[in-house]
Amino acid sequence: MDLFNYSRRHTTEVNIGGVPLGGDNPIRVQSMTTTSTDDTEASVRQAERIAQVGGEYVRLTTQGVREAENLKNIKAGLLADGFDVPIVADVHFNPHVADVAALYAEKVRINPGNYVDPARTFKKFEYTDKEYKEELLKIERQFVPFLNICKEHHTAIRIGVNHGSLSDRIMSRYGDTPEGIVESCMEFLRICKRENFNDVVISIKASNTVVMVMSVRLLVKTMESEGMHYPLHLGVTEAGDGEDGRIKSALGIGTLLADGIGDTIRVSLTEEPEAEIPVARHLVDYISRKNGHIFIPGVQAENFDWLHPKRRTTVPVANIGGDNPPVVVCSCVNERNKIDSNANPDMIPDYVYVGKVLPERKLPGQGYILDYNVYANLVDRENVYPIFPYNAIPFISLYDTPVKFLWIQYGADKNEYFACLKAHPEIVVVCMSDHSNSLGENRALVHEMLAGGITNPIVFIQNYSHSNNEKGDFQIEAAADMGALLIDGLADGIWLINDGTISIDDVNATAFGILQAARLRISKTEYISCPGCGRTLYDLRSTIAKIKEATKDMRGLKIGIMGCIVNGPGEMADADYGYVGAGRGKISLYRKKECVEKNIPEEFAVDKLLQLIASQK
Repeated sequence: MDLFNYSRRHTTEVNIGGVPLGGDNPIRVQSMTTTSTDDTEASVRQAERIAQVGGEYVRLTTQGVREAENLKNIKAGLLADGFDVPIVADVHFNPHVADVAALYAEKVRINPGNYVDPARTFKKFEYTDKEYKEELLKIERQFVPFLNICKEHHTAIRIGVNHGSLSDRIMSRYGDTPEGIVESCMEFLRICKRENFNDVVISIKASNTVVMVMSVRLLVKTMESEGMHYPLHLGVTEAGDGEDGRIKSALGIGTLLADGIGDTIRVSLTEEPEAEIPVARHLVDYISRKNGHIFIPGVQAENFDWLHPKRRTTVPVANIGGDNPPVVVCSCVNERNKIDSNANPDMIPDYVYVGKVLPERKLPGQGYILDYNVYANLVDRENVYPIFPYNAIPFISLYDTPVKFLWIQYGADKNEYFACLKAHPEIVVVCMSDHSNSLGENRALVHEMLAGGITNPIVFIQNYSHSNNEKGDFQIEAAADMGALLIDGLADGIWLINDGTISIDDVNATAFGILQAARLRISKTEYISCPGCGRTLYDLRSTIAKIKEATKDMRGLKIGIMGCIVNGPGEMADADYGYVGAGRGKISLYRKKECVEKNIPEEFAVDKLLQLIASQK
């Protein structure tokens, strides 16, 4: 694993209906229908819309044998209209359905958490070693005949592990850990290898981006140790909609893509499925620009563990570093970039870089960063701090202030800047890169500092140039660029700069959204909502809009809004409250993992949820 130079992980090629993935093939993008798989016409039309915008695979929920059989008609309808897009059956709870679906779909997704094991109950079970082995034999007896059907019909499979639907058996032995998530997958992969079945794609998904990234990294390492090179499908489940859904997905998926991991992706948004494809396409294209970049001679620090990263130990400088959550810095160097003083107080940046001119009225409690040569002549220095370019290091000791900022890029003379930083623990390093693989160069600088025992905090600058109608692209790119730096524990702050027409408030909101997606700083209500599928039996999107409007000011609250029970209780296990489809037009409400009210008619359920929240205040 080269942390500094981009190259894609070597994987075996898997053919899926004439659209292969893995190997030397491009990273594929895909989506999933939200129609009933019994409705041939609606499913065909939606699959065609996905294909028309660039979706390379289309997945359909397949609850029962009837839906599995109807895949034949859906495929025929697509072919009749000139669409040869491969279709993927999504199967839960019933292995026989997977057997039938393998006759008609180009790929079948099964979930190890419920393929043979019953649905997760969150109850603690105890298994002896003998009992555990018997459960594994039960999986093998059911799974091997399915593999034989797939071999006969040239059907690929996806072993799709979801954090939210790990079996009670896995939980009993491994707990709710990346190790348990990986073992849930490896149990099935070992059977595939033993049976010489190689048309396998794997996914490990979670709504928690940190869990998702850590688990996929561990899976890659575990597979390598067992001589497996299967391709990977990446995704963040229940990411939500709008800007939050895009940022969360880009952070989780982008972190792994940037390390060369991933052969196909799905961005799960609670929107029309065809809206997912442009987001996925931009993310893949953006990361792929790193290909063939100038070599970065970084050296990994001995005390860094990519599989189990911990936040880098730093000396706090005011509220930066130490145990403080990462700060947000922004640039306001002209009147157009003025911050809205009426904005959400939890989303006001901690520090504002103003260049050479302070505003006429400083906001109370706001930190300001001023060019060092102007700062020297300043009379009122309250909450104002100097920033030094690298070539101004000799002047730093002349300034008596508790916080100083210093620009450093990878490649600077480490003997010089090491001496400066060790002598001045009050310095916050501002790290920036104009390399085509900025992540690699930023990592290289931090690892150089780790190896040298430097404990000054680091703020990372990311530069972009997007117009207002490209705000979504800006959010995707910024989240992807910051993802690994945050999850690896290397960042004490984030500073986004956009040389375009996106408002400074939107730039700052993106920075706070990235920190929240990385589970490092909560500034607003978080919604864990699934994209919906044919299993969803209520109006998911209008419900989410109503819940969001009613709870938008509840800072720090996590609310899960799930279409059905497949992942519902599990993916929202760390949510404060949950709203889960229990049947056609029926809703169950949860407090944490506990179901507190069942089968509420849909028309009353949102009000019941709000009453539940209010009763806990």
